[in-house]
Amino acid sequence: MSYLIADTGKGGVGKTTVSALLVKQMLQNGCRPVLAIDADPNSCLDAALGVKVTSTVGRAREEVRDEAAQAVKSGISKQELLQLKIAESLVESSGFDLIAMGRPEGAGCYCYANNVLKSVIAEISSQYPFVVLDNEAGLENLSRRIVQKVDMMVLVSDASNTGMRTMARLYELAVEMGIAYDKLLLVVNRLRSDSLPPQIEEISSLARADAVVGLPDDAEIADFSENSRNLLTLSPQNPVAAKIDSVVKEMIKHPNR
Repeated sequence: MSYLIADTGKGGVGKTTVSALLVKQMLQNGCRPVLAIDADPNSCLDAALGVKVTSTVGRAREEVRDEAAQAVKSGISKQELLQLKIAESLVESSGFDLIAMGRPEGAGCYCYANNVLKSVIAEISSQYPFVVLDNEAGLENLSRRIVQKVDMMVLVSDASNTGMRTMARLYELAVEMGIAYDKLLLVVNRLRSDSLPPQIEEISSLARADAVVGLPDDAEIADFSENSRNLLTLSPQNPVAAKIDSVVKEMIKHPNR
């Protein structure tokens, strides 16, 4: 069984950075191999992890649609072609692999692409002991049941009043949708002081969160993010990575511990 972590939050709060740092610290703690899933149509997790996505699930869907007739004539079923295209879109790296949803590139809705991603997660993730799912803003992927159950749900926000309200709303939506999870982590990102915003205590109590983590506004992280640099190469003493490392050690099940 894979240990599945799903990150979400409103746009612009740094959830992809948190996802990348989770992968980084999981690798350093021997939680490997990891499957990183970029489920945000505006794919950028690859840059944060120092790899390059050249094909996505969305593009695979379009290619299969365009090539299916010829493939059938060659004795290849549409499903076999789809599996081949998806396998080709998997980016392999040291200790982790990555697959990106992307966006449909032609006419039509996301429904088919979402169903494909659901199939991908079910089939491919079973081959990995650890999976990190970087969602698009909100709970869209979880609400569409792309994953059935999450071992750890991570709600990411900044310290603004709007961010805190959005975090509370995301938790309420998760409850309304019946999203199942074992652990809940609340992350307040880019703190400019040592104090967490006062609203987080109420949200944590309401959600019965297993942990609350405040991440400082860090110049090195900002530089890496602004210049699309590989977050896996952060300096060992980086304070944000150290906080995420504590999360990994305390909250993620490891078979060798």
